[in-house]
Amino acid sequence: MNERAPLVAPLRDRGVAALFADLAREASRLVRQELALARAELVDRAAHLGAGAASLAAGVAMLLAALMALGAAAILALALVLPPWAAALVVGAVLLLAGFGLVAKGRHDLAAQGFVPHRTLKTLREDAAWAREQMR
Repeated sequence: MNERAPLVAPLRDRGVAALFADLAREASRLVRQELALARAELVDRAAHLGAGAASLAAGVAMLLAALMALGAAAILALALVLPPWAAALVVGAVLLLAGFGLVAKGRHDLAAQGFVPHRTLKTLREDAAWAREQMR
């Protein structure tokens, strides 16, 4: 069945009962199309989030290895002027603060993305406005 072809006969040839039946059928089709749009939009967002999460995990693993090597180098360098335990404490505290800052930023960035299907909500509002206009 062609989705764009009208499913109803011209208004002058239709009775009130037939018009209400057509309205119910069209409303049902509209709801199905809106649900399909919402599903497609959510699947698209989930795919983007999944790809981003995989890249993020790989990057975090590599950065962690690099950070451990740099931390060890910083401890060894500071151990030349401080006792080794103090050098380890200073480097550990700096890394701890940087880590907390990055975790806070990451949580904020992920929360901002959200799963709200904006296009679907917009079309639903437009459909409701159209339906109100048709009822006048």
